[in-house]
Amino acid sequence: MLERFQPESLRPGDLEILRLVLAGESVIDWRRLHFADRTEVDGFLRANLFDTRVVAHERRLRAILAQAVDYLRRTFRYRVAEQVAHPAEIHDLFLLASGVTGPEKLRRIACVVLKVMHTVHHIEARELFHQTRVSEAELGDRADRRVRAVVERLRTEEGLPITAFEGNAKARLSVITKLLSKRENVAAPVFDRHRYRVVVRDEQALVSVVLALAHELFPFNYVVPGQTQNTLIPVSALAGAASELPDSGVPTHGVNEFSGHSYRILNFIVDMPVALDPDEPGLLPEGGPDLGHVVFAPVELQVVDEATARTNEEGENSHARYKKRQLRRVLGRLSRGLVVPRRRRSTEQPS
Repeated sequence: MLERFQPESLRPGDLEILRLVLAGESVIDWRRLHFADRTEVDGFLRANLFDTRVVAHERRLRAILAQAVDYLRRTFRYRVAEQVAHPAEIHDLFLLASGVTGPEKLRRIACVVLKVMHTVHHIEARELFHQTRVSEAELGDRADRRVRAVVERLRTEEGLPITAFEGNAKARLSVITKLLSKRENVAAPVFDRHRYRVVVRDEQALVSVVLALAHELFPFNYVVPGQTQNTLIPVSALAGAASELPDSGVPTHGVNEFSGHSYRILNFIVDMPVALDPDEPGLLPEGGPDLGHVVFAPVELQVVDEATARTNEEGENSHARYKKRQLRRVLGRLSRGLVVPRRRRSTEQPS
């Protein structure tokens, strides 16, 4: 697996995926897909927890497709060709969008349809979650089991040079602190309640491991746009091949205001799909609409090489200094215009 993801042998589709992850872009702004054959489409669907050999999964995908076509016809009066609206196999839709089959005009409309499908699926997955009897904590646990199982397989069976892996759920006090430190409304979402840190052998392995994770762990289409902090891997470092891709104008990195000046990390958020069993007793209310079997749990992924990980724990970059700067911001916001009691000497909180 690792050989396929070496920077010098990356294909256009891999480069697009990397740029999406590294720059925090959105697939809604993509111009085309790059699937070469049915096997690659199967891999992508598998990452999204769909297996077209399962009748219920095939039916669900076609139901999402029908909603997307109906939306385009009603809203924009699009003339969606029969090959796109009712493909012989669902794989054909992805291959049309990749330009592998069919004329150029079908490639464009297939891309548009898939973008709407992406959105419809996300909306209905959220609706499904709110109808279940699964708590956010239990959803996080299910996502955690999936993440750990996949990373362990990639380390032991596929030989990825991952030298350390750890994950945890953000403590309640830390969630409160993060919300209070945000410039946005305090009710703004916290995406990283569940976070994972992947340490790789060296800088040369960063691109390969990120791409392998994008194929095997999380579906690249559900990287959360605008939530990437990338001060580690410039897009221009992708063996020069990134220059072949159109420039979207999106910055290639963000900066966490509480991090040290020399802190370097690739940090991004994904909506991790989690499968639910509709036959599990008491999981879903009876008689509800068929919303499929997939819900989403947002998780944070951090990727860094060993040497940078050590530097990130020194001096101004240390986690203790990070928390101190964050807490100073929170206290300043809370006390603005008010008289507050003197702080105790220690303001440490559990992370």
